[in-house]
Amino acid sequence: MAGVVMRRGANGVRMALVALLCLAVGVTLSGCVQAGSSAENDGSSSSAGVRPSQSEEAVTSPDHRDHTATAVPAPRDDSPDGKAKRAVAAMSLEERIGQLIMAPLFAGNDPSVLRQLIADRHVGSILLIGNWNDGVASVRAAADALQSYAPNGNRLLITADQEGGLVQHLQGPGFDAMPSATDQGLMDTDTLRASAAAWGTQLAQAGVNVDLAPVTDTVVGDRASNAPVGALDRDFGLGADGNADHAIAFVEGLRDANVAASIKHYPGLGAVSGNTDFTADGIVDSTTALDGPEIGAFSRVIREARPAMVMMSLATYQLIDAAHPAAFSSTIIDGHLRGDTGYDGVVTSDSLSATAVGGVPADQLGVRFVEAGGDLACIGDLSYVQPILDGLLAHARSDAAFAARATRAAERVMTLKYEMNLAG
Repeated sequence: MAGVVMRRGANGVRMALVALLCLAVGVTLSGCVQAGSSAENDGSSSSAGVRPSQSEEAVTSPDHRDHTATAVPAPRDDSPDGKAKRAVAAMSLEERIGQLIMAPLFAGNDPSVLRQLIADRHVGSILLIGNWNDGVASVRAAADALQSYAPNGNRLLITADQEGGLVQHLQGPGFDAMPSATDQGLMDTDTLRASAAAWGTQLAQAGVNVDLAPVTDTVVGDRASNAPVGALDRDFGLGADGNADHAIAFVEGLRDANVAASIKHYPGLGAVSGNTDFTADGIVDSTTALDGPEIGAFSRVIREARPAMVMMSLATYQLIDAAHPAAFSSTIIDGHLRGDTGYDGVVTSDSLSATAVGGVPADQLGVRFVEAGGDLACIGDLSYVQPILDGLLAHARSDAAFAARATRAAERVMTLKYEMNLAG
């Protein structure tokens, strides 16, 4: 320190005088250092003196102080996706897993059979299945009871297969008798959109907020030989482009009634002979390709109508992924549907209690679906719900990468709920 004073000459004397003055008037040591520094700077801007510490600069530098005071936090993301991410981050793992389940309520069963699954296991979606023949008021009473078991800030997705023709699960007073999808294909698209809006309004009045329709499959070959779709007139009965046009109209008509749609059965059940609900035979598709018109119809509906959900088929597609059913294929879900097509909405499964996947242990059905990129496990048999829930939860607890996948799936489901004003 003495060497520094000697080299500074006059500046050193001035610093010493300032220090003595500070001591005389009782100024604190930190104040003396500041005064000494000021005196030094007055003498020469090129002085080799010791700079103030960082903390002292923060106190004495107006520029630094202003910068700290005006620091602005990142803007809050109040989009449905942003809200969903915050909601899921606040959930327990059990609550997140519950959002990945669509449990069935059969016609004639009291809604209370699902109370424990909704209230304690956090199941977030319900499928109304069977022949509900008592009309809108009866369905609404069941829907209201189901919603009463859910948290106020996280209401249920309540779904039904309301396609028309042979597949119309909700009937009776207040529900129109819907023509088959093949007959709907004879309508012009404006008429179909208006009709779908009317059918959607009836669903909304009944408390149903998602229609698991329209079927967007394109039947190739003999219709009677295509058991899941053609034989039941569940498709629009047109070529791929015409089917896409009518599916778009159906989705938009439902949206006009504030009801969400799920197109199905991706990437198409129009080239198999067996019905995946009831058989594991005849469910290998040897012709559908990623660049073919059948998948192209789905891609058009996704781009142009933005359906809330895409339901995955349980058939296997030899030209795409011969080793896995579509619902368990990361090549099809993560690779093509999400990657190539850019779809980031909810991916649901066809019923995981179906015969087509009967060889898979029940507690692994949901795991395989979520691992492939799926979000919402549709289940048509109540006895499967508990093992699928337990399997998902156990795998998420033991595998951090899988837990992250399950979290992202829950975020997509919750994003849809925020979009539909069912959450928040």
